[in-house]
This record gives sequence, structure tokens and C-alpha cells, in this order.
Amino acid sequence: MASTGTKYDEISVIGAGAWGTALATVLTRPGRHVTLWARETDIVDAITQQHENPLFLPDIPLPPTLRATTSFEHLPHAQAILMVAPAQYVRTVLSHMRPHVIKGTPIILCSKGIEQATGQLMSEVLAETLPDAVPAVLSGPSFAKDVARGLPTAVTLATADPCGHELAAAIGHETFRVYYTDDVIGAEIGGAVKNVLAIACGIVEGRKLGDSARAALIARGFAEVQRLAASLGARSETLEGLSGLGDLILTCTSRQSRNMSLGVALGEGQSLQQIMAARNTVAEGVHTAAAVAALAARRAVDMPICQAIDAIVADRWSVTQAIHALLSRPVSDE
Repeated sequence: MASTGTKYDEISVIGAGAWGTALATVLTRPGRHVTLWARETDIVDAITQQHENPLFLPDIPLPPTLRATTSFEHLPHAQAILMVAPAQYVRTVLSHMRPHVIKGTPIILCSKGIEQATGQLMSEVLAETLPDAVPAVLSGPSFAKDVARGLPTAVTLATADPCGHELAAAIGHETFRVYYTDDVIGAEIGGAVKNVLAIACGIVEGRKLGDSARAALIARGFAEVQRLAASLGARSETLEGLSGLGDLILTCTSRQSRNMSLGVALGEGQSLQQIMAARNTVAEGVHTAAAVAALAARRAVDMPICQAIDAIVADRWSVTQAIHALLSRPVSDE
């Protein structure tokens, strides 16, 4: 097989959910070897034999050249690794990977969340578990089915390493445009907090509170994202780009978003337990809400919408109580 002409001819994707499978699909092109790791043997068998992932990405044909495995034995050959496990499992998966990863390998964090147990960003989790890896973050407005079908999508790759521009060029192509930034924290905060706000927007829709209310919530939610990001040293222009405002708009306006659809169900009166029991996918905002609320409290950042969602998913407030609490807050200067 011919080379792609870059040093990123061998890429591994860790996590065969919808997003991991979509990324593996878009990365598989002539000359590149892509290996997709999955925990489930039935998923590996389906990808290998039927070239599909019926559980997480149904009705999308996968490239016949895409390889799938339940082993980490291929990782020493990987020139870049995309970590797409759910955020709350990233530490565990990275720890299992550690003996197999070569020093200096770029690990691109694609999980949009904050670790609930520690309050750490994914880049901080990576620094603790694989300190010799090159950290990068991939984030932006992107639904898995759109990417897998080759529909035009634009995302942000964030890394402070000199390999950043070359890495962005290697994983991008005509319909998957990858823009570079060195602001890792900004890209992470935008991707994580928007999931919490998407639950809030879903509740607005589920309660039929109107498009005006949703627009106001997006705007005030974006202000919360900016305040938290600034407290952590992120740049405002990062939050105004794809990995901030772009991702926020997408996930707060479409029921394709797992977090927004979960919020819709909450707004319609279903319990969180009922919603989660009926799903085989992860809504990152459920776990990130508590982490965001705790991080905001530690840094004295006012984030009333995120705090309200934390109270709802933790069953401290009902949806009605949360709506009343937000609407009864004093009006302040914008």
C-alpha cells in the first residue's frame, strides 16, 4: 500500500462508539493504516466481517481497510493516537495503554468532558497517566453521522507542540477541515461545558418554553463558558471559534445531540434513571455537570445555568425548581 506522504501513516483510534468509529472512517484513506480499538468483541467482529458498527453507528458502511481489535498490541506502531473513550473512562483506558505507547507519540483527546472524581480536564488526566505523550485536543461542531458520511465539517485541533500544524494537516481533508490553535485549555472548556448547556436547552424545548428562551439561554450560557475559560487562562478568541461557540450552537439546537435530547426528555417529565436505562450511549454532560459546578465554585466563577443542571441531575432540584431559581435571579448588567 502506498504511503500518504506524511509521517502519520499509522493511526490508532481508541473507542468504537459513534464518534470514534466516525473518526476512524474519515481517517481511513489510501495509504494510511487505521486501527480502531473496541472493548466489545462483537463490535470488532462486525467491523471486521460486515464493515459496519450496528450498535453505535448503524446504516453507515465502513471502509473495508479499517482494522478493528480488542488488543493494545498495535499501539507501539501508532504514529498518532486518538483517544475517544468516554471522559469518565479515559484515565482507566490510558492506564491500560501505558505499557504500549512509545514516548513522544501524539495523543489526541476527543472526549468532551471533565473528570468527575478529580475535576481535571482530559489533558490533565493525560499528563498524569502518560506524561511522555504529546497532548492534543480535537473539538468542534461535529456529529458522528455527518462526519462518517463525508458531509462538510470543521473542527479545531489544539496542541502547544511544534507538530501541531503537520498533525492538523494530516488528519484533515476536503470535507473534514481542521483548524489549528495552541490553546488547549480553551478547546477543552468549550467542548466540555457545552454538553451541560445542551441539557439545559433540551429542557427548554421539552418544557415548550419557546425559541426566545433557548436563544437567551445559549447567550447567557456562552457567557458562563467564557468566564470559566478566562479563569483558567484560555483565550477569548478560542471560545469564539469552532471549539467554543460553534460547538455550543450545534449541540444546543439539534436533537441529534445526545445531551440535548436527554434534556428534552427531562423537560417532558422523564426521570434521569428512565432516560439512561433506555440508552446505550453516553451523554457526557450528565457527569460533567457536577465537575463544572465544583470547578466553578473553587474558582469563584458564577455559572448559574450549569449549577442548575448539576442540581437537576443530582436530584437536588426538580426541573420546575431549577427554572424558577434561574428566572428569579436579579437582573444585572450584561
